[in-house]
Amino acid sequence: MSRITTTFDALKAAGRKALIPYVTAGFPFADITPDLMHGMVEAGADIIELGVPFSDPMADGPVIQKAGEKALALGIGMTQVLAMVTAFREKNTTTPVVLMGYANPVERYDLKHGDDAFIRDCAAAGVDGVLIVDYPPEECEAFAAKLRSNGMDLIFLLAPTSTDERMALVARVASGYVYYVSLKGVTGAGHMDTGAVEQMLPRIRQHVKIPVGVGFGIRDAQTAQAIGKVADAVVIGTRIIQLLENKPHERVVATCAEFLRGIRLALDKP
Repeated sequence: MSRITTTFDALKAAGRKALIPYVTAGFPFADITPDLMHGMVEAGADIIELGVPFSDPMADGPVIQKAGEKALALGIGMTQVLAMVTAFREKNTTTPVVLMGYANPVERYDLKHGDDAFIRDCAAAGVDGVLIVDYPPEECEAFAAKLRSNGMDLIFLLAPTSTDERMALVARVASGYVYYVSLKGVTGAGHMDTGAVEQMLPRIRQHVKIPVGVGFGIRDAQTAQAIGKVADAVVIGTRIIQLLENKPHERVVATCAEFLRGIRLALDKP
């Protein structure tokens, strides 16, 4: 059983919802990420999504694109991202870490380091799940099986436009959780329609039996609380990146933690 499944099981038993913050690895400073991850956990994060910087991130809006560009300029690639997870694991062996990114850096890593090097090195670093935006489920069964045999989950996105057929495909291959993108478009694209999310989740759950997290558009405690009533997890990325964008090094961790504490309190309200 993966650390992600264990985490969701414990939360369900306690009647709580998962808080999943996203941050781009190496943003806003090349050396800040492990400390930032620890700060997120102390503020109430249950799972951390770590963005792997990529030069052509088609699903990311301008805020996360800019964060990725900054991280790339600071020399952050897959090797550095895995080193950050390794550093985080020196003090934290329980909080799941999910790498979120695109096929190109994964395939480039394998070309450089050998077949299945990405899976091998993720497992060695302490990664728990992988979300690769441009990997379609129908082409991922072997990859998913290799990840699972190394104790990791393959996570997929579903969108308002996803068909029942697509949901069934994802349900067959995915493990850990499924990430429902609540808006049409890129990250940070607009304000969330919580009513539309409420209507969509029962349809997803007809096919998907693992937890469903909701993201893209959650910017404050009020929205997080509303989504937490219907989803198993709340994912927040763009708003965190915006908050950290121009902060000095010494304020980054505290700024993120302050924001997440407010979200955690809202999620835990009876």
